[in-house]
Amino acid sequence: MTSIDSLYRKEDGHILIEIKLPSILNLFNSFDPAPFYTKELDRDASDYIVGIVRDFPLKTQFRIIVYLPADALGTQEAQKIPEAIRNHFKYMVLVQGQKLRERCIYGKFTLLVGLTFLAIAMIASQAVADTFSNYPLARLFAIALEVAGWVAMWEPVTVHLYQLWPIIKERKIYEKISRMEVEVRPCP
Repeated sequence: MTSIDSLYRKEDGHILIEIKLPSILNLFNSFDPAPFYTKELDRDASDYIVGIVRDFPLKTQFRIIVYLPADALGTQEAQKIPEAIRNHFKYMVLVQGQKLRERCIYGKFTLLVGLTFLAIAMIASQAVADTFSNYPLARLFAIALEVAGWVAMWEPVTVHLYQLWPIIKERKIYEKISRMEVEVRPCP
């Protein structure tokens, strides 16, 4: 069985993320009006880089190589490609940080609501069970209240156990990419 790293070229212990472009503009989102070195990367280019990094353990070392036609190499835009790529992923780190903060706030809110509802449901269940202990339907209703209370905890548990970790992982990937070496070379 072939390991995934055998599918990529390596240089000085780094796996190469190679991007061959016919024009510098192909690297960037054409709708973004920002100055060149702060422009958002084209979604396909960004997804390509992130996809490769995601396929490997976080400790893997990478280098991004952007291949350009010879006539584009000496331009100011070509010289700013490394900074532009790093800026894009620094921005993505900020976006993921904002998503994490929003999810945490939402998680705290759902926890407060869930615990409040659970407490009310448990108290009501106990009251129904104590007051109407001779009625089988009342016992069924008391159990239903308890179950509803625990079901109300589903969302807070889901947020805290499962929804925060993918955001944290994605942010780590963006942080890693934002610190990578980026080189611009002539097309082979």
